Amino acid sequence: MRIFYTWACIAVTVCAAASGDVLVALAMRRIGDLGEFRQKHGVLAVIARVLSSGALFGGIFFMAVAFFSNLVGLSWADLTLMGPASAALTFVTNALGAKFFLNENVDRRRWIATIFVCLGVLLLTRS
Repeated sequence: MRIFYTWACIAVTVCAAASGDVLVALAMRRIGDLGEFRQKHGVLAVIARVLSSGALFGGIFFMAVAFFSNLVGLSWADLTLMGPASAALTFVTNALGAKFFLNENVDRRRWIATIFVCLGVLLLTRS
């Protein structure tokens, strides 16, 4: 049963971290270049623009969920499993999120790297 809890924490960590990364990237695209915006409108306008971004706060929320899920997972599993598995699988979900939610061009080289990451996680779970 412990292995189920470990992989559940890894899954929550990976999904929440990828959701947080995608939402923060989306928010920063919507907000735009803060340096340029500050020069035109001032620091208070930059602060107001950042604080009015729901996507940014959603991203921060999901990143916090990922952090605390990772902490819980570390109380059940070894760092040698929890760390690499969650980091590697987050790489995979970030590539998927970039392709399908942010409409980024994810080239063949990145997909090949993603396959190698999955193979590495598979090898990690076999030890």
